[in-house]
Amino acid sequence: MTHTELRAVAAGRVLLPGDDGFEQASRPWNLSVEQRVAAVVEAADAADVAATVAYARRAGIAVAAQPSGHGASGDADGVILLRTGALDEVSVDPEARTARVGAGAKWGEVLAAAGPYGLTGLAGSSPVVSVTGYTLGGGLSWFGRRHGFAADSVRAFDVVTADGEPARVTADSDPDLFWALRGGGGDFALVTAVEFDLYPAPALYGGRMLWQGHRAREVFDAFLELTAGAPDELTAWFDRVRFPQAPPMVGIDTAFLGDEAEGRALLARLDRIGDLVVDTRGPVAVADLGGIADDPTDPSPGRGRTELLTAVDEVTAKVLAEEPVEPMFGLQVRHLGGALAAERPGAGPSGPVAEPYLVYMFGPAADPAQAAAVGARQAALAEELGEAVSGRKPYTMLGRGERAEQAFPAATLARLRGIKRARDPHGVLRANYPVLG
Repeated sequence: MTHTELRAVAAGRVLLPGDDGFEQASRPWNLSVEQRVAAVVEAADAADVAATVAYARRAGIAVAAQPSGHGASGDADGVILLRTGALDEVSVDPEARTARVGAGAKWGEVLAAAGPYGLTGLAGSSPVVSVTGYTLGGGLSWFGRRHGFAADSVRAFDVVTADGEPARVTADSDPDLFWALRGGGGDFALVTAVEFDLYPAPALYGGRMLWQGHRAREVFDAFLELTAGAPDELTAWFDRVRFPQAPPMVGIDTAFLGDEAEGRALLARLDRIGDLVVDTRGPVAVADLGGIADDPTDPSPGRGRTELLTAVDEVTAKVLAEEPVEPMFGLQVRHLGGALAAERPGAGPSGPVAEPYLVYMFGPAADPAQAAAVGARQAALAEELGEAVSGRKPYTMLGRGERAEQAFPAATLARLRGIKRARDPHGVLRANYPVLG
């Protein structure tokens, strides 16, 4: 069986090596990650997804789904890359406080649809990340401290099984598969649509504050004070950034599920820090939530690393606030806790996460030498953080070269692996970070 037969079974565009547009279609979001795939199928609809999976099963080849390529690990050599960006339906039921979205829908589109009803989903920082990929990985939201992982708000999945058959998966219809999909990744079925709870957001307040870089330790100390007593409705992230051809800066990004007066009072400690350069805080429309952190919306080459921190002492604080970040673009410390740390009945594989903070390091990777230099700096900083690093990493933030076993406790990983073997014994489906990899 040759991959040219894909064109006979798929209604969407099929690209093979050598075709015009193949290189562009096969690239992930992170342009430093190589994907030597056997073919690219741009699915037209859910039926196309089923036809592609059924073909792959017959041909003895794996399928990897990527709506936009966020989270690609490079573990895709020889697979059929399934682009699901055309499955972009977004439907909001304001009375039930639920949304139904296709596998290609982006968070910015969902927030724009939910916001007019005073509702929000558990979106992350970027408006261009797909809801489905983010949710399959668990999903760390601005409002995770209040409502938990995004995956735990899912009510139902529409999927194509490894046999190429469509199915609807709920807690009642298939408890094991439903559990695995709510944060265990895309190894178990190929999701074509997801239905999830929305939450009241009659008012949001937040934004970014930036100071000159020499204020870094003072800002970090204020960040620790702020997060020590923050209500679950408030999330704050500490940032050290070094933009190209610009002096070093330090900042705090905040999102508060509440009104402006209360938000300003909670953040009053930050107003006492001098040399403030930027302050975008104010009421935030749900549709504009993605603008707080101002994440890049175009693909680029980069190298990231995430660590969970058990605590922040004087040594850790010095590393995070004072050690040089170059040649990286920056370093971010996110406050976790709240519902993310709680034992929640019926929760998926992602939590609870006991660690109160997460540190994310990111830098450019335009060529191998630059990528190596950034990676070396990240490794050195992680080493300096010492025993504060727990060793566990959120599945949704695994980086290239890391593995699923770093994200889950042993019992959770064993259950995920058992479900994978039972539901996909022939290895038809390939997640970015396979549980059996």
